[in-house]
Amino acid sequence: MRILIADDHELLRDALGAFMQSEDGIELHTAADFDEACALLKGEWTYDLVLLDYNMPGMNGLDGIAVANEINGVHRVALMSGEASREIAEQALEMGAIGFIPKTLPAKSLVNAIKFMAMGEKYAPLDFMTAEEDKVSHPILDKLTERERQVLHGLTEGKSNKEIARDLDLSEPTIKLHVKTLYRKLEVGNRTQAALVARDAGIF
Repeated sequence: MRILIADDHELLRDALGAFMQSEDGIELHTAADFDEACALLKGEWTYDLVLLDYNMPGMNGLDGIAVANEINGVHRVALMSGEASREIAEQALEMGAIGFIPKTLPAKSLVNAIKFMAMGEKYAPLDFMTAEEDKVSHPILDKLTERERQVLHGLTEGKSNKEIARDLDLSEPTIKLHVKTLYRKLEVGNRTQAALVARDAGIF
């Protein structure tokens, strides 16, 4: 089986290369960024698996999955990351990725996962996909109700009261009341200031 691993960390490429090349029947190619990976995909080889790093140059997050899948009929594209959340992993699978590999996997498990996907099977580690996500805790958020947090998120996205009402399936007057309460709790005078407070605090 022929596998392409694209990652901008040379150490990781070398380590994965050493692990994979000790396995019989595996031909490994590597790329240092997404553009180099695409050039290889458009070349003379076909790959049983294309493993893309979520944060490497040119990847644009999950966009790279869709782009890679459209090259030469490549259909076995998987995502790899040391930082991506379970939500990112789920979105990658929804977009057609054949699997997700956290870089925290032990070497033997990682090699087995790669071989598994190269044979056409879907893979995502059960403990990662079912683990409780750490809840964001922040003094500002602690002052707000869940609904007020949702409204504040809408404000940071520049949405109008009408748009937020539609998103949350609430009436516009209800959203206005939540916005007024937010102003009081955040000690601000308008929606722009509320959004800035949230962004400066790194909440959304």
